[in-house]
Amino acid sequence: MATVTSSTSAAATAALATTTSGTKTTTSVDWDALIEAQVATKTAAATTIQTSITANEAKISAYQQLQTLLTTLTTDTTSLSKSIVNSLSSSAYGARSATITSTGDVSASSAVSMAISNGAATGDHTLTVTQIATAHKVIGTAVADKSADLGLAGIFSIGLEGGTSADISITSGMTLEDLVDTINAQTSTTNVQASIIQISSNQYEMILSATEDNANITTSVVSGDDALTTLGVTNSSGAFTDVLQEPQPAIFSVDGITLTRDTNNVTDVLSGVSFSLLQSTPSGSTVNISIEADTSSIQTVLQQFVTSYNAVRDYVTSQQTLSSSGTADSSAVLFGDSTMRSVMTQMEQVLNSIIGDLSMTDLGLSFSDTNDLVLDTSTLATTLADNLDGVIALLATKTTSSSGALAVVNTSSSPPSSFVMDIAVDSSGALSVSVGGDSSLFTVSGQTIIGKAGTIYSGMAFTYSSTSSASVTIKSTTGIAAQINAIASAASNENTGSLQDLITNLQSQDDRMEQQIDDINERAAVYRAMLVTQYAKYQSAISSANSTLDYLSALLNASSD
Repeated sequence: MATVTSSTSAAATAALATTTSGTKTTTSVDWDALIEAQVATKTAAATTIQTSITANEAKISAYQQLQTLLTTLTTDTTSLSKSIVNSLSSSAYGARSATITSTGDVSASSAVSMAISNGAATGDHTLTVTQIATAHKVIGTAVADKSADLGLAGIFSIGLEGGTSADISITSGMTLEDLVDTINAQTSTTNVQASIIQISSNQYEMILSATEDNANITTSVVSGDDALTTLGVTNSSGAFTDVLQEPQPAIFSVDGITLTRDTNNVTDVLSGVSFSLLQSTPSGSTVNISIEADTSSIQTVLQQFVTSYNAVRDYVTSQQTLSSSGTADSSAVLFGDSTMRSVMTQMEQVLNSIIGDLSMTDLGLSFSDTNDLVLDTSTLATTLADNLDGVIALLATKTTSSSGALAVVNTSSSPPSSFVMDIAVDSSGALSVSVGGDSSLFTVSGQTIIGKAGTIYSGMAFTYSSTSSASVTIKSTTGIAAQINAIASAASNENTGSLQDLITNLQSQDDRMEQQIDDINERAAVYRAMLVTQYAKYQSAISSANSTLDYLSALLNASSD
């Protein structure tokens, strides 16, 4: 009988089975189970490492969720962080609303319609309309059938005075409808449009209309038949026979200043304000325009900030949950995380700031029993109505210049509190700018000065209107929303943020541990192959021994007989 020696582990022992038949005892071996049991001792370390990877992955996912929430908070505080209102700044304080009323015998809505852009200057204005702009419009004489051949062949030119003309070709087989279609095919070039009006069942007349106000339609014969004269649009001298509407400019006054425009759609009188003149106003009547800050939009954005702040707060709280045994809950994978705690603590401290005479309570903000922010809109509305400038200073970054010649065009959410900009103007009027003798911090384009990316001045922009050199002091204050914006941005930035550093480190650890697992599995595979070879030899030897045993048993039995 052959004896097999192997691992004494439970799994290895289970791989051996002994059976007895008469006087013969046979031992069978589950070689696969035996091999797997021994290989498992080699891969056990990989299982432990995989547990660490899984824990890291849970942390990475948690950091990414926090990163996303802080990114949303950054977005929702950006417009609140900007006090400067112009085309470069999407400030919440730039939203405008307009009220239009009238005095005298005129309806304001009948006389004018308006659109107000963000950043329009606030104030009151009066408007009177002497005449509205009109487009040139002429008509021809009637033809009996708009679908009948005109029997004309020739070319005429058409366009607006001072504009671009186009040649219109007409052939003998064309109808009045065909001619209108041919003219309209060139409208984008000529700004002249044709149409047909039906006077009766057998009277159709062509109308030519300018698509721009205060411009005369011009025509001339190029060759062949004079189609427009035949159709009664022009006379033999080329003058229009029947003018339905003469072209004229809009004449109106704003704040007593008389103005004229070639269109009723006026966009260049009040900055950020466009209005359409609809009708003239009777003598003694005026339209009164009041442009104010739209505080309702500030309220809306502030509520978005409250919602996104609470989302961060609630998530941080969920990561500090204790189990019934007093230990960290299994779902709180960031329990005790110092970076998360630091971000939350910084934001809580900022919310307790007082800037000027105002604090967050003046905005109607308070903490609930669970430390979430709550907004009282009635308190906010009162403060916005009484002290809008104070609200802006409390929430936003405010940058001022000591020189009227240096205008602040834009600023960042966290600019330096104070610095001196040295501006040199050479004999040709070209600017050069330095701070503390360093000229690499700003770029200059004409009269515009822009802080370079990667510096503390990034996001700042100025214009300089003087021809003299000067040293100008720039001062900035940073409000609550701007500070929280900077904190959230610094933590959540996917390239340089503190959370991204943690994520990257954990991912690097996982990469190294994944490699360790691969190495362990590779060595285990080599070990398995060796065991397969080795145990194959054992199996062959046992098989040979059993064959010999059977042969000897047969001989002994024969001898006994």
